[in-house]
Amino acid sequence: MPNCESDMTDDIAVLAHPRTKVAQSSATQAVLEVENLTKHFEMHHLGERLFAFEGVTFRLFPGQFLLVTGRNGAGKSTLLRTLYRSYRPKGGHVWLDTAEGRIDLARAADVDIALLRRREIGFVTQFLNPRPRVTAEDIVAEPLRLAGRQKGEAVDEARRWLGEFGVKRELWAAYPSTFSGGEQQKVNLARALILPQRLLMLDEPTASLDVNARHALIRRLSALKEAGIAMVGVFHHRADIADLVDSELDLTTQEVHHVAE
Repeated sequence: MPNCESDMTDDIAVLAHPRTKVAQSSATQAVLEVENLTKHFEMHHLGERLFAFEGVTFRLFPGQFLLVTGRNGAGKSTLLRTLYRSYRPKGGHVWLDTAEGRIDLARAADVDIALLRRREIGFVTQFLNPRPRVTAEDIVAEPLRLAGRQKGEAVDEARRWLGEFGVKRELWAAYPSTFSGGEQQKVNLARALILPQRLLMLDEPTASLDVNARHALIRRLSALKEAGIAMVGVFHHRADIADLVDSELDLTTQEVHHVAE
C-alpha cells in the first residue's frame, strides 16, 4: 500500500513521564488490544480516498499468534505497518501493555514509538536495507550492542543465528549489500529475532527463503511463542505456521476465528 500522506504526529504523551497513571503489566492482561482501527490514504492528486481497512478489532495475549489473512489488496501489510506506527491510523485505538503501563500507539508521540521499538515491539519483514561497508555479523549483533552487551559476546551470538538461518560461514564477515535477496532475508531474520521483543510483527518473512531457512524460522518462532512472545503475522506459506496459529483475522470479512480452540 503506498504511503500517500505524511504520517508525522503531534507529541501527545511522553512514555517516560506518563500524564495519566495506568495499570501495570500483568501476565493475564492483553499485550495488544485493537479497537475499531481504521486506515485510509488520501490520494490528493486524484481527489480520492483509498480505504485500506476499517473497524478492525481484536485482542492478543502473551504467547498468542494471530495470523492475518485476506485477498490481495485487503490491507494485510498495511495493518502491520499501522500497528507498528509506520502509518498513522485515521481512527480507533491500539493499546499496548508496556513496562510503564498501557499506552495507545495510535496517539503516542513519535519519541515514545521510537523507544518502544527498541524495547518492546519488533517488526520482521522480507526486505533488508543493508548499510554500505557493514558486515553481516555486525548488522545482526547491533540490537545486542544497543542493549548493552559486549561486542565479542554480541558477535558470537550473531554468528550463531546466522548459522542457524543457513548463512554460509564465509559470508558472516562480508557485506550483505552484495548478497542475493534470499541471503539478505536470512540476515534480516537473524537481526530481527536475535533480541525478541514482547510484541512481534511478521510481514511475509518466508517469501524468499529456502526450505531449511523456513524450518529454522519456524523453530525460532515456536520457541518465542513458548516464551510468551505475542505475534501478529502475514505469511506466504501458511502451512509452515499452522501449528503456531491461535487465531485468524480475515481482513476481507473483518472476522476473527479462534482456530486453536
